[in-house]
Amino acid sequence: MSVYEGEKLMKSCVHIYCGDGKGKTTAAIGLAVRAAGGGKRVLITRFLKTDHSGEVKAIKALPEIEVTPCERSFGFFSNMTKEQKKEAKAYYSQLLESTLMRSKEGFDLLVLDEIMAVCNYGLVEESRVLDFLKNCSEGLEVILTGRNPSERLMEEADYISEIKKIKHPYDKGIKARKGIEY
Repeated sequence: MSVYEGEKLMKSCVHIYCGDGKGKTTAAIGLAVRAAGGGKRVLITRFLKTDHSGEVKAIKALPEIEVTPCERSFGFFSNMTKEQKKEAKAYYSQLLESTLMRSKEGFDLLVLDEIMAVCNYGLVEESRVLDFLKNCSEGLEVILTGRNPSERLMEEADYISEIKKIKHPYDKGIKARKGIEY
């Protein structure tokens, strides 16, 4: 993968934001905003998250950024029934496929938010993500977020940033706050 940046040929890269700390999605959204500010087209697909987070409203206001709606929520994976897991797998696999097809429509940056979780839970086939990363369009920068990326995904990455939790209000029983955690 490569893009022209002025006269210099630059490689498109795969970024991973992972770890147990708060800020993986925030980092991805920050880079998406930076790319949009640089005139680049951005496609963001969120897995396991609906559009009820504060950042979605803000980034939808930017004409360079498109957010693929995640219209279904299945709750926590550990609480899903076998049937719900089957439904979730069908839904998220289709969401991934439609996103990968759309990524060919002249986008410069693709964010797959919480892709590691859906891979780790078997709700999408990691091999499909790996195949896409190896064969995606020239000029497409890709961001993957979530906990516990596999060795195979890390091998495909050019950047890996681990966000480590040292302290979090949740540990004291403080629930997620609108505009801060979501």
